[in-house]
Amino acid sequence: MRRLWLIFCQAVTVSLAVLFVVTTLKPGWFTKQPTLAQFVPVLEAVPEATQSAPVSAAQSSYAGAAAKALPSVVHIFTSKEIKAARNPFADDPLFRHFFGDRGDSATQRRASGLGSGVIASNSGYILTNNHVVEQADEIEVALYDGRKLPAKIVGRDPETDLAVLHIAADKLPAITFGAAETLQVGDVVLAIGNPFGVGQTVTMGIVSALGRSQLGISTFENFIQTDAAINPGNSGGALVDARGNLVGINSAIYSRSGGSLGIGFAIPASLTRNVMEQIIQTGSVTRGWIGVEVRELSAEQAQTLGLPAQAGTLITGIVNGAPADKAGIEPGDLLVAINGKPVGSPPRMLEAIAGLTPGAEASLSLMRGSKAIEQKIVIGRRPAVTSSE
Repeated sequence: MRRLWLIFCQAVTVSLAVLFVVTTLKPGWFTKQPTLAQFVPVLEAVPEATQSAPVSAAQSSYAGAAAKALPSVVHIFTSKEIKAARNPFADDPLFRHFFGDRGDSATQRRASGLGSGVIASNSGYILTNNHVVEQADEIEVALYDGRKLPAKIVGRDPETDLAVLHIAADKLPAITFGAAETLQVGDVVLAIGNPFGVGQTVTMGIVSALGRSQLGISTFENFIQTDAAINPGNSGGALVDARGNLVGINSAIYSRSGGSLGIGFAIPASLTRNVMEQIIQTGSVTRGWIGVEVRELSAEQAQTLGLPAQAGTLITGIVNGAPADKAGIEPGDLLVAINGKPVGSPPRMLEAIAGLTPGAEASLSLMRGSKAIEQKIVIGRRPAVTSSE
């Protein structure tokens, strides 16, 4: 019995020694390698919110949106004849002896400019910025297919910096209008135009802000701000969403050097469409007007005038003979609402009045000191604004 016990102990000792040597030199013999299938349940168990969102083709490339919008964006080349003043030395005999009669008449030269535009109708109507064409006496449009056609101005609206051109062509690739009112800060947008005259160019960015106003660019401001690169020559070009639909007309940039600093502004498509339709129908844009000067109400002014500290627009001046003058509105009145709709700032008040039909009657909610007033007023027609030539 003792002998069997010794043999068992020796066998166990030798086995343990062999196991130790093998696990040290060949550990893989005793470790089962995990397969891909073993990890699948682990990945599936991870909560959806903590997993990386899959990158779709639409997120990694905007080629489809660009291909859809590019044929609808045109290049606009303008020129204007400039007459130089008559040479002041033209009557000097010595000057005439050496230079002849070249100083007798005014010299002429042509100044050129460039911009972009968007085909808004397959029958040849093109949207662009007013400042691109306002001083031009010759306009040429270069289409995506290489054709160059002369264009004429159908109408201009300096107060929104928009203009409508027309070219003698049909079956053109018109842009698809998107719903600019559904845009959100952070949405991807593409800016398409002809920056610096280098040719058709697409830049990408996001919507940085909405409803930008009081920038001093135009009278009616409700800009889409974007960091998509917009440079000189992009004016009048398209700002499109990730599906290639028009959401704005590129209008201006904030820059100290003339190049893009990542702050560009576009006119919302809903506004451009309304202006375009009026210009095509009548050649101009009709807006309501009551003839007041307004400003933001400060706390100090509210205290001085005895007005409650509430949202509204302070009336600081009245145009003689204007609808507001006839209705008995006074400087110092606080305009709170128009037809029951609040107007919390001068830009919103201006838009609300402009949207009313001339000749229609409207109800203005006013505060005169601590007294609330409901005043009826007949809306007038906003006087036309002529750009400086």
